[in-house]
Amino acid sequence: MSLRARLLVSAAAVLTLFVLLTSLALERAVRDAVLSAREDRLQAQVFLLMAAAEEAEGRLVFPKALAEARLSLPDSGLYAQVLDGLGDPIWRSRSALGASAPTSGPLAAGQRRFERLRGADGRDYLLFGYGVTWATGPVPQDYTFLVAEDAASHEAEVAQFRASLTGWLGAMSFLMLVTLVLILRWGLTPLRRVAEEVTAIEAGDQSQIQGRYPAEIRTLTGNLNALLAHERARQRRLDERLADLAHSLKTPLAVIGGAIEEGQLPSVAASQVQEQVVRMGHIVEYQLQRARTGTRPATTLTPPVPVARAAERLVASLSKVYRDKGVRVALEIDQRCRFRGVEGDLLEMLGNLLENAFKWCDQQVRVVGRSGKGWLTLLIEDDGPGIPRDQAARLLERGARADEATPGHGIGLAVVREICEAYGGELRVEGSPLGGALLQLRLPG
Repeated sequence: MSLRARLLVSAAAVLTLFVLLTSLALERAVRDAVLSAREDRLQAQVFLLMAAAEEAEGRLVFPKALAEARLSLPDSGLYAQVLDGLGDPIWRSRSALGASAPTSGPLAAGQRRFERLRGADGRDYLLFGYGVTWATGPVPQDYTFLVAEDAASHEAEVAQFRASLTGWLGAMSFLMLVTLVLILRWGLTPLRRVAEEVTAIEAGDQSQIQGRYPAEIRTLTGNLNALLAHERARQRRLDERLADLAHSLKTPLAVIGGAIEEGQLPSVAASQVQEQVVRMGHIVEYQLQRARTGTRPATTLTPPVPVARAAERLVASLSKVYRDKGVRVALEIDQRCRFRGVEGDLLEMLGNLLENAFKWCDQQVRVVGRSGKGWLTLLIEDDGPGIPRDQAARLLERGARADEATPGHGIGLAVVREICEAYGGELRVEGSPLGGALLQLRLPG
């Protein structure tokens, strides 16, 4: 998962959790506020009833027209009744006649009760009760005033707030998420520019990171530039030292070889010395190549090498060397094939494989190149005698040869294998449909 995706997912999760908890807290607060307001309204109704009540002949009397009109309308959703000290109803509002509003027991003077009860009709009601002692007559009497209201209106008010809250919080969450995406895009722009510059370095369009970046990643870009410069300098020094070593070793060997050819050594030892000189020359080349493969540069930071162009150059050179053989070469290399590494390594591998194909073929050589799924695959095949399966693994070892009578020293395939493995690839030997050998070179592309 990319860094931007990680930040977006984590931010979206935190935002969702925050919005959810906020909505729950606000709904709970509004529900409590609405419930408290209902309690105050019902208490006010009780006080209005107490103000309208009068005692006559030892009992409470209420006027026909009450201040709250809903108490005079049947099934209006607001109901009232008065209980005596024993809990028996002594008065009910017209709205309570035939209704199934719940009731409660008697309350002591000054005691209040607010609760949610379910009526006989299965609906919920909010009930407020208040106990008083009526002392206007000769004998004080205890009464309980009860006012009940259908809870549906309370639930409707809460549901309306919930719907409004969901809409507003949803819209705010969307706007916050869009803003967060824009902020992340702006904040990660330097990293995106660094990635683009690294891609340009890989493509060979520039040699180092050139842009100016924030302090948080300036150390990274500076260290990467230093690493690139150090790697180029090290590779240059290595190439120079290898060239010097090759020159210093090959010159004495050439002098010895010339002395042998001019007959300056006894004939008895001349053939043995000549053989050892040639062997030493190939050992020098092999060890120099091993030194190269042992210090392979970072392949992702080198310009890609077009494979088709390198193969064409090698085929043109080998066609001149084997002009008398009349080899027909078929190049079937996709122009998009690129080698991520040093061009000299590609020429070394292809050169050895093509030279073997030219040497062993009858008249036909075919080179196929394709790339896909992060890999570069090269197939070099010929119509020669081929390589037996039981000898394929042995021929990849240094000094192994299929035919001792043919000139050569048996290090070509070993060099190819070591360079290929240094890049994380593999070399395989198989049979070709042309009748000869097929060598498959598979490299990270």
